[in-house]
Amino acid sequence: MAEIFKGRNSAEIEKISAIADTDQDGPVLMINLNRYVPAADFPNGALYTDYMAALNTLLGQLGARILWQKPVRGQPIGEQSIDEILAIWYPSHRAFLDLPERPGSAENFRLRDVCVAYAVIHRCPGD
Repeated sequence: MAEIFKGRNSAEIEKISAIADTDQDGPVLMINLNRYVPAADFPNGALYTDYMAALNTLLGQLGARILWQKPVRGQPIGEQSIDEILAIWYPSHRAFLDLPERPGSAENFRLRDVCVAYAVIHRCPGD
């Protein structure tokens, strides 16, 4: 498995891999809950802007796209400190797993590593 997925929820990555290797693979929506480091200067800072540009380029190579992204202004129920929610649609689970293999992925993941302080991704049906 690609280095980018090491240290992640390995049981979930295994589920995604199992789906990706079957004829049952299909669209998937990944809901990203991100908190950014202060240096990213979310939402208008150069570091954050560079990260979003690299991400959009990478997603385009896979036929994926950001459906919507919104800043978070608070949590009326529960507590989770995040800055932004992104809904990223992938044409397949395989496309999600192929992220690290695409040209430009190293720069995308480098920028993610310096921008993102905390992230959770929820896998949802993409149809």
